[in-house]
Amino acid sequence: MTASVQLAELEPRLKAPANDGAIELTILMPCLNEAETLAVCIDKARGFLERSGIVGEVLIADNGSTDGSQLIAEDHGARVAAIPERGYGAALIGGIAAAKGRFIIMGDADDSYDFEKLDLMVERLRGGDELVMGNRFKGGIKKGAMPFLHKYLGNPVLSFLGRLLFRIPVGDFHCGLRGFSREAILKLRLKSPGMEFASEMVVKSALHKVKMAEVPTILSPDGRSRPPHLRTWRDGWRHLKFLLLHSPAWLFVYPGFAMIAMGLLGSALLSHGAVHITPRIELNIHTMVVCCFAVLIGAQLVAFGALAQRYAMVEGFLPAPAEKLERLILGMTLEPLLRVAGVVMAAGVAGCIWAVTSWAHSDFGPILYDSILRVLVPSLTAVAVAAQLAATAFLTSLLTIRR
Repeated sequence: MTASVQLAELEPRLKAPANDGAIELTILMPCLNEAETLAVCIDKARGFLERSGIVGEVLIADNGSTDGSQLIAEDHGARVAAIPERGYGAALIGGIAAAKGRFIIMGDADDSYDFEKLDLMVERLRGGDELVMGNRFKGGIKKGAMPFLHKYLGNPVLSFLGRLLFRIPVGDFHCGLRGFSREAILKLRLKSPGMEFASEMVVKSALHKVKMAEVPTILSPDGRSRPPHLRTWRDGWRHLKFLLLHSPAWLFVYPGFAMIAMGLLGSALLSHGAVHITPRIELNIHTMVVCCFAVLIGAQLVAFGALAQRYAMVEGFLPAPAEKLERLILGMTLEPLLRVAGVVMAAGVAGCIWAVTSWAHSDFGPILYDSILRVLVPSLTAVAVAAQLAATAFLTSLLTIRR
């Protein structure tokens, strides 16, 4: 059974909150062979609950440990939920389903986060915030706590992309210590079984207007003697891929329109003859060909972006955009797109006919760059763009045929 199928089986449990009204806070830790540090993490979490007077529980989402972590957890007063589906995200999805608290604070069981100091998170949750992120860059990263690449490349770059693509108001996109309203997060129907679960929670919270905040958090070196489960390049790529796939506008549409604009501008400048940049640098018909290729690629990217956004809206994994944009995207059906393709095709064919007729008048001799090719190349580009639009029109209908 695949991870996605296994996770789908959790959905009935995720629909109804498990909170029985008595427990306010669940401190949730995913666990896979954390015998070295699990006990100290649980003791700190229980100590916080006792000191603060919060009615809560410590829940260990065990992902198939073979080092006795389950017995350690029970001996130290934690509840254990066995999550057979492997993966960081799978463990947390199962743990959230099994939690009894109105609020959940999740954190790694490697003693890198201090579970005795959760007061700020609880305060923000009680104040109405539905997702409270820790910020390690504001709280402090102790020496040796974070690898160089993670500290200066991975986390800053991915956090910047998260803020750019989704306007997420947090500075540490992948902090493992975060608190949230169980009810609000269940509504997001999170699916990712791997490390990209961290990105999915924040991205979908932003897309669905979940109220977010962040508090400073100190990161300490983990207490394990073995390497962490995180794999820098593999998991970094999975995070980046998730961000891009959930932002069709930035992945396809904006680059596509930029290429179309540059291509059309270049073609327009070269339509009446060569352009001299310097006495030695001349842009001519060869540059026009490059500009037309840019238009072709840009048109394809925009078409992909529109298809991706429409598919995401129909399937429900991205919320609908502004009303006018939503009407435009949902209006991309077969007949309107074919009409646009027909107009573009007609313009392109007319230009091709003119070019061939002009060539015929010269008894099919050498083609003159300054006349025929400056019309023929853009005309062929228009024909190709029309073909792309027509194909997009049929693909759009194909993607929704079962509905």
